[in-house]
Amino acid sequence: MKRTILSVLTVAVTAVAAAPAVQAFESMPSLQSRRLEQLDIGTKAVSDIQSARLDHLNTQTKTIEDIQAARLNHLSTQTKAVEDLQAERLFHLDTQTKAVEDLQATRLNQLDIGTKAVSDIQSARLEHLSNQTKTVDVLEEARLEVLENLRK
Repeated sequence: MKRTILSVLTVAVTAVAAAPAVQAFESMPSLQSRRLEQLDIGTKAVSDIQSARLDHLNTQTKTIEDIQAARLNHLSTQTKAVEDLQAERLFHLDTQTKAVEDLQATRLNQLDIGTKAVSDIQSARLEHLSNQTKTVDVLEEARLEVLENLRK
């Protein structure tokens, strides 16, 4: 009987001592499920944060692309304006060059006309002087003949 009591007592003490371990072992699945829930919550939070960061980066990228597009558009507009201004300046310079060339051609024509007139006048003067010289020569010959005829 002592043995039976001792066995029962040993079983009771073992049961009491093992009860917290059994209870802990039985509560382990609920602890693991809580840990899984916490991990799921943490994973969802990290995923939400990453999603928010990606949205923010996408927004920044879109904003930067819009700014670059606006800058390129502005530069294109400036380039077009400069090209138009240069074309207008070239047209003006071409017009001025044409006017100067026309003026120089007119001046050269006037100089040619003046040179021809001077040449014609000089030619007429030389012809007149030649005629006068011939006349003087004829008169001198006539005088010399008259003088010689008078001497004889």
